[in-house]
Amino acid sequence: MSERILVVDDEPAISDAVAYALEGEGYEVESRGDGEAALEAALSESFDLVILDLLLPKLSGTEVCRRLRSESDIPILMLTAKDAEVDRVLGLEAGADDYVTKPFSIAELVSRVRAILRRRELDRAGRGFAFKRVGSLTLDLARHKVTLDGRDVQLTPSEFRLLALLAEEPERVYSRREIMQHLWESTYVGDERACDIHISNLRRKLEGEPEQPQRILTVRGVGYRLVPV
Repeated sequence: MSERILVVDDEPAISDAVAYALEGEGYEVESRGDGEAALEAALSESFDLVILDLLLPKLSGTEVCRRLRSESDIPILMLTAKDAEVDRVLGLEAGADDYVTKPFSIAELVSRVRAILRRRELDRAGRGFAFKRVGSLTLDLARHKVTLDGRDVQLTPSEFRLLALLAEEPERVYSRREIMQHLWESTYVGDERACDIHISNLRRKLEGEPEQPQRILTVRGVGYRLVPV
């Protein structure tokens, strides 16, 4: 069965072009033009990926993302305006996995979709029943579950994947480029700013004082490392 993708954009020229390209790659595509219809479809039907524009009528893309993420771990790829840095930050904080800025090339978007769905398939396959423990933090790699001091922590798929990478070698410094290549299973890393936002989101969930992190540390000019706490 081919993967199903929900494309959400209120500009028919964009949604039609994206749908046409994805269907040409063998994907099954549904399109919606406003936030309310998109949320209803995403929650009532089964999709493997949502491509979501942030500027939507009736319900903003950010709110759609937030509500969808509270009930599902489906990958969400945002479409944002080139100069909308605030929107990109808000979208990632709401639980999106990454973003593509408009105008974008259809070939780039299709490539990103392939990478996301390949990653999702690998994640579903799991890595056995391995656990990683770093201080009071425990990762169940097969079930994609994280506990901190015995308390469950809800992470998005990209947040979990990023944390699992850092946990592979605690104390090792990972560059932003390494992290983004790992997230997307590709040499294409997009905007490395997304890495910083995912790290910020992780700190809000895993640190007692996110502004003074003790667990996920910044190595200035290089990247990040995870240390036992």
